Amino acid sequence: MAPLRARVFAGIACAALAAAGCSSASSSTGSTPSGTANVAYAGSLTFLNEKLFGPAFHTATGFSYQGQGAGSDALSQEIAAGTIFPNVFQSVGGDPIMALIPKFTHWYVRYAATSIVVAYNPNSKYAAQFKAIAAGTQPLKDLFTLMAKPGFKLGRTDPNIDPQGRSFIFMLELAQAKYHLPASILTTILHGQPASANSPTIFSETALPSTLQSGQLDASSAYLAQAIQLHLPYITLPADINLGDFTLKDTYANASLTLTGGVIKTGKPIVFNVTVIGTKDRAAADAFVKYLLSPAGRAIYARGGYTLLTPAAFGDMAAIPGAIRRELGG
Repeated sequence: MAPLRARVFAGIACAALAAAGCSSASSSTGSTPSGTANVAYAGSLTFLNEKLFGPAFHTATGFSYQGQGAGSDALSQEIAAGTIFPNVFQSVGGDPIMALIPKFTHWYVRYAATSIVVAYNPNSKYAAQFKAIAAGTQPLKDLFTLMAKPGFKLGRTDPNIDPQGRSFIFMLELAQAKYHLPASILTTILHGQPASANSPTIFSETALPSTLQSGQLDASSAYLAQAIQLHLPYITLPADINLGDFTLKDTYANASLTLTGGVIKTGKPIVFNVTVIGTKDRAAADAFVKYLLSPAGRAIYARGGYTLLTPAAFGDMAAIPGAIRRELGG
């Protein structure tokens, strides 16, 4: 019998492909559309896009798929600099896409949400404490004093180029106030100033989960959906600090961070957005976004642990392709 994780992954993938088959447009006509959806995506979407969504999209539409993941801000900067040339961009938060308006796009759609969690290695020397905190038999406050211990190996992403890195810091700031922790606990946990990119705790978003799983870290930042997909043990955080509840947006805004370039960011609910970039293989790019917003595409996200939001469009509504507008109810 296959290992449980393999069977779970296979089950999710089969369900995704089954959903794609039900909505397939190309199989009934016998023709294969030409063109590729070249997707630049937030690194936390790596497993979902490469193992589930990309193959399902291809099965459903006949268009090819290829993707690359990294921090959303880093991808935005590369698109603006002309060093990468995707025709679809999926970001965490709206700011990375807004930075590309109006030269590269004119609109974006918000479609899903998640929250921040602390993932941990089950073989860490602190595993028993992690499990007790996760189960609620040990106070959650202890998680933060544990992460501040000398020798604790934490992983996170660079807040200057990745929204997850910022969300983790916002969470720590909110927790410091909620649990009346020492003001110095942030720099102790982060091994440096919050906006510094030189801390030994910083890893790329795509490499962070595997670094945790390999045993090199005791714990790391993660999005809830990411932890679910990768079967990372994790500690759920209260809604008033996990940035996953729209009704608490004013609470989240109490956390702020000045990036190395002087830009000030404030805490916000964690949301996923999508847009089409440029004109290359536009039919494939439009089809990707249309499928993303369709019932079949949204079902894949639901199974991946994301909170589905009623899709909301921002920017120039008239610039949104008709096929995509129809998925928005317009």
